[in-house]
Amino acid sequence: MIESIETRIIRKIKRADRGRLFFVDTFAKFGNVKAVNKALERLVQQEKLCRIAHGIYVLPAESEYTGKVFPDTDTIAVAIAKRDKARIVPTGSYALYKLGLTTQVPMNVVYYTDTSARGISIGKRTIKFKKTSARNLAFTGEISMLAIQALRTLGKGNVTDEEIKHIKRILQNENPKHLQHDLLLAPVWIRTLLLDNNTIENE
Repeated sequence: MIESIETRIIRKIKRADRGRLFFVDTFAKFGNVKAVNKALERLVQQEKLCRIAHGIYVLPAESEYTGKVFPDTDTIAVAIAKRDKARIVPTGSYALYKLGLTTQVPMNVVYYTDTSARGISIGKRTIKFKKTSARNLAFTGEISMLAIQALRTLGKGNVTDEEIKHIKRILQNENPKHLQHDLLLAPVWIRTLLLDNNTIENE
């Protein structure tokens, strides 16, 4: 007996960890795009799978307190970048949020990328990928990358002493080699701020 595409899809999904994201092309070997799309639609209708955005699906994790737990914005963006073999860098208010400089979760998140610019709607949230130069994607440290993007967002002359102290404290957890590399990519005013008073010493 030949198994249906739905059966093969759900078996593959159940073998993976809950919360993992799936794309239509994840199931390309099970049939043509139209047939796979139809099978995914049926699984969503049967509540065996959730669609979180066009062409993006997940079997949510479960919490005894909140019920279904869906992947956060960063997890979704990273999964898309991995699929597209792209590099991404979070910018703007999302960089501030990830560094703990704001507690407000941004609804509209922008990432620099080296692939085509586009936007994705996820419920009330949006993820935008903005094409940029290779220099803006050349960071090697995750923390230093976020620090530089956060300071760019705050703007020259608008950074408070508390914000500088907070960023410098977090940067103590960055790999020194990554930090020194990334500082060379930062605007001079950011480099000066972060190296001021020898809180982070240059080599």
